[in-house]
Amino acid sequence: MLVRANYKDVKLEKPERAKAGLRWLISEKDGAPNFDMRMVEVEPGGQSHHHRHPWEHQVFVLKGTGIVFQKGFERRIQPGAVVFVPPGEEHCFRNTGSETMEFICIIPSRSKTEDAIKADTIPPSTNQQ
Repeated sequence: MLVRANYKDVKLEKPERAKAGLRWLISEKDGAPNFDMRMVEVEPGGQSHHHRHPWEHQVFVLKGTGIVFQKGFERRIQPGAVVFVPPGEEHCFRNTGSETMEFICIIPSRSKTEDAIKADTIPPSTNQQ
């Protein structure tokens, strides 16, 4: 079992001058073989890059307000919002508020995504919303 007293005890990985970073809260190095739990932190005015990959995201917003962009639509998000990003769907999270937006993001473990298929062969999204 792993218990951390505070998620902020985990190092925030954030490129220099970037307005978004993440903390790997639980991963394979902690003994979790199937999923990684990450805390994503986006500063006011910041956003993740538009990207897609062959695995899903499951997101729960804890703090702040923003917009999630997915192919064909955008939705406002706030604390309590739940977002499912299907495999292969382009997406981006933008902070539109005045405080840091924080959300938990669960993805398959890194070893399951290391050999991900190339971007040009990513299957199209099955999301019809």
